[in-house]
Amino acid sequence: MSGRRSGLGRGLESLIPGIGAESARGSTTFVDVDSLEPNPSQPRVRWDEDALESLAASIREHGIIQPILVTRQGGTRPFQIIAGERRWRAAQRAGLSSVPILVREATPSQILELALVENIQRADLNAIEEALAYRQLAVEFGMKQAEIADRVGKSRPAVANALRLLSAPEAIREAVANDEISAGHAKALLQIEDVSTQTQVLEQVIRLGLSVRETERLAQRATTERPRREPPRASDPTMRAIETDLQRALGTRVEVARSKSGGRITINFHSDEELTAILHHIVGTEELDDY
Repeated sequence: MSGRRSGLGRGLESLIPGIGAESARGSTTFVDVDSLEPNPSQPRVRWDEDALESLAASIREHGIIQPILVTRQGGTRPFQIIAGERRWRAAQRAGLSSVPILVREATPSQILELALVENIQRADLNAIEEALAYRQLAVEFGMKQAEIADRVGKSRPAVANALRLLSAPEAIREAVANDEISAGHAKALLQIEDVSTQTQVLEQVIRLGLSVRETERLAQRATTERPRREPPRASDPTMRAIETDLQRALGTRVEVARSKSGGRITINFHSDEELTAILHHIVGTEELDDY
């Protein structure tokens, strides 16, 4: 096995020298689980309940292998967690009365940065939380993108792409935070300048479960197609209601035009996957085998 240390070890030791060496000497102590307080600067907003329960089950069987890094503070809870809040939460679920801790002196700025670095390097954050953490490192500590990348073990383009997510419309950010799409999907959607078109494509991606590659192709078509004048809405309120109902049912734009001799219904689609979804709604699943 290589002697190279993990990015997390470098991050912790660079901020609070001696953590690695002291931990290696086993200088830990057990304290009441309720004597610890979460870090108020914790960048994680969402906690995966299934993952916490899985870790709690492991802790019930094997205990906590790695001590929780804390610093001393005043008040009824004498220790504030620097790194290891997920283990602490799982230990509470597991019913442990005490947990192993490693006490170090740390300034408020060190506590904040360590919380960000640990979560980023352990991939415990969703893409939006990670981007917010990068921005906080830049704002709170004046770090450049290259410095952030070096500290958390990522490439500078990866940090830049993550920060770009924060410029996305709220609908895209929410979709990423809720794991409806990935950061790769969001990056593809950001190729589209028109926010309305972004939203339409986003809805298609989620509804059809498109891959990142498929989303990239769809976004490319949306940006290269010649802009065309939006057809006039049907003036008849009944026709407008029919358009709305059809668009809601098919998940795409539908235009209804009526004349004295009859009329037409135009259904728009932008990919084979979207066409398949429309056909499914109109002709049903079994009939699709004929195409």
